[in-house]
Amino acid sequence: MKDWENDLLTVGFLGFGEMGSAIAAGIGQADGEARDRVRFLAWAPHLETLKVRAEQTGAEAASSPRELCEKSDAVILAMKPDQCAAAVTPLRDVLRGRPVLSIVNGWTLAMFEEILGEGARVQCVMPNTPAKVGRGAFLFAEENTLLPAERQRMIELFSLAGAVIELPEKKIPAATAITGCGPAFLYMVIEALGDAGVKNGLKRQAAYELAARTMLGAAEMVLRGEGHPGALKDAVCSPGGTTIRGVAALEEAGMRAAFIKAVDATLAK
Repeated sequence: MKDWENDLLTVGFLGFGEMGSAIAAGIGQADGEARDRVRFLAWAPHLETLKVRAEQTGAEAASSPRELCEKSDAVILAMKPDQCAAAVTPLRDVLRGRPVLSIVNGWTLAMFEEILGEGARVQCVMPNTPAKVGRGAFLFAEENTLLPAERQRMIELFSLAGAVIELPEKKIPAATAITGCGPAFLYMVIEALGDAGVKNGLKRQAAYELAARTMLGAAEMVLRGEGHPGALKDAVCSPGGTTIRGVAALEEAGMRAAFIKAVDATLAK
């Protein structure tokens, strides 16, 4: 019987695109005993791309989906939503006996239980691309059918590449709008600040680095509990100073409303 706390864990990625390989890369860069107790298998339909990504992440390429599932202690489903049913249905006999973690957007526990049947052990997770550099945010649905020891080991595993946040399944879509779509929005902020720097005489790469490092430092202050975001903003704004003039310009341009609308747009049916 598998010792979920101590044994070497073989994790298979069924699908190994940008998100699946980002998770493997982030975990692979971690240090410590927990990282040493996991190995990765991967399968994807585009074999040349699979080979490259497997080499980059230290994963072993499986020859078929069934081989991957049979050799894995836990399977991460990492394909597009419209591909999931066709990929999972032929494998339900082998998937039903092991933990299945889905990073397939929009798929719920009930949907997997319908396909896999009684005895399915499923955990839905919504990751984001910063996992690639160990700064991911992983949304774990509270509703799941994993055994307690299995779930704890999965939380430990994903924590190697970022932070695990547990939420009710019904809250996952709104949270994913921030963690999953948010990186794209924030890259646009970095790019816009970079453009502003170039407009005012900075070299582009330097402007991007300044913007990115400033965002990183500001985020770290929030995460360390240095204050409410509004209070931290206020602390930078001297009366009649340059920063408050910039803040007023952003408010006049509708920056706050634009971000709210962007999140709302991701949730629109």
